[in-house]
Amino acid sequence: MALGQSPRPVGDKLVTVFGGSGFVGRHVVRALARDGWRVRVAVRRPDLAGHLQPLGGVGQISAVQANLRFPESVAQAVAGASAVVNLVGILAESGKQSFEAVQATGPRLVAEAAAEAGAQRFVQMSAIGADRAGKAAYGRSKAAGEQAVQDVYPDAVVLRPSIVFGPEDSFFNRFAGMARIAPALPLIGGGKTRFQPVFVGDVARAVALGASGEAAGGPAYELGGPQVLTFEEILRYVLKVTGRSRPLVNLPFGLAKLQGRILEKLSGALLTEDQVVMLETDNVVSAEAVAAGRTLEGLGVVPTAVDSIVPNYLWRYRKSGQFEKIKSEV
Repeated sequence: MALGQSPRPVGDKLVTVFGGSGFVGRHVVRALARDGWRVRVAVRRPDLAGHLQPLGGVGQISAVQANLRFPESVAQAVAGASAVVNLVGILAESGKQSFEAVQATGPRLVAEAAAEAGAQRFVQMSAIGADRAGKAAYGRSKAAGEQAVQDVYPDAVVLRPSIVFGPEDSFFNRFAGMARIAPALPLIGGGKTRFQPVFVGDVARAVALGASGEAAGGPAYELGGPQVLTFEEILRYVLKVTGRSRPLVNLPFGLAKLQGRILEKLSGALLTEDQVVMLETDNVVSAEAVAAGRTLEGLGVVPTAVDSIVPNYLWRYRKSGQFEKIKSEV
């Protein structure tokens, strides 16, 4: 649905969204609701998903309890659904929440339950860098999840976004928060890694197109924004937008991995060794995806630029908040 277009009337078709209460999930739920779907959000804690209710009309969005470790709950969550969307993913392992359990085994369980329930379409959220032979455990598990879904749904729509940005993101916000309290920012691996940040609203639009059948299944779509930025360029941009002045300290990959190995043992760690490994490879849309039209543009979605969104939520990290610019001009 184009920006500014009125929501469609609520129809009879039901879509189940796993992981719909998270950062990407809430935008996906909004996009699906605006397309007229009845949306069932499958989450581990339905009592914490109340923030989703205002995203649709009265009774249009409901939350149900489901846990990928309990097949019965998954089967109940997909009952009667015409389409199923799996957004469940983690950036770091913790206890029983392992990459293997959440991102490799979990998608197969959801896909098999969806097929058993008669769902016609399946959308799987993956990530650029998904590779069964990759060095990062995160990327290997994402690739395993893709294959598990396609074993059940050969025509599943698989989406691989680059770094996703938006008001609640854990990327731009993380470094803006670090710049507020840290004397310097780490330039991991010299800051040469390239990213193609993609707006969460554009990713949600791609999910909605997959659920409606307007996006063809087959090879994965790679989703990136209109700009390719190095890690160093992103850090300098964050400093500029937040009005902070911090030195960027080069942190070789070897030392960063050592730090990640130590930090990942802490609760809420800012860095893990596996995340450092992922930084050794560029996170951009491939030439093959562009040539095949398996991109946002290929889906008819015009990618949103970082500049048009990020300053609108990073202002809170300025010394004087939203009044920083006004104050400097007075």
